[in-house]
Amino acid sequence: MDRNAAYGSIRKLLVELFEIDPEKITFDANLYQDLDIDSIDAIDLAVEFKKQTGRQLAPDEFKKIRTVGDVVDVVCGPSEAS
Repeated sequence: MDRNAAYGSIRKLLVELFEIDPEKITFDANLYQDLDIDSIDAIDLAVEFKKQTGRQLAPDEFKKIRTVGDVVDVVCGPSEAS
């Protein structure tokens, strides 16, 4: 999955699961501070992520996720620009 497709899927999940305004969802948006995701929501997001991609986040990956871009990096691997 390319970065744009991953971003689109993640954005759609955030809108559907948590009714977040799509305009707030950017690569740099902090899941916890900017989008008001709490720890239970983050677990729900990880479960839904697994359902849609078939990939389970490893605990060390899950702990590092802070932004929407971090989620994209987990899905696609870090961008070369990082």
